[in-house]
Amino acid sequence: MAYQDRSIGVGDDTLTIRGYYFPGTTKRVSLRAIRSVRRVRMSALRGRGRIWGTANPGYWANFDARRPGKTTAFLVDAGKAVKPFVTPDDPDAFAAALRERGVTVTDEGTTGPRL
Repeated sequence: MAYQDRSIGVGDDTLTIRGYYFPGTTKRVSLRAIRSVRRVRMSALRGRGRIWGTANPGYWANFDARRPGKTTAFLVDAGKAVKPFVTPDDPDAFAAALRERGVTVTDEGTTGPRL
């Protein structure tokens, strides 16, 4: 794995998101299917207070009990109606691993969606 923490992994051709649908489940996304990844800042109402799931039908946050202590999230557009909302432990290393594999990652600096 090029990047790995307890909930996210970036391999040669797959993004692995653990605790996605339900704690204990794993979602795998082909890196070729990813159109873009946006890096966003989180706030109390924009991601930090949500450890799993969503109140916004366009995004889904995998289980991350440490999300309230984090400030950076990534929105993964893989061409589906619902975009994964992930919060890696090391945002810079996560972004670098994706970029090294040809995935476009934009650092918008904007606040993330309401979750």
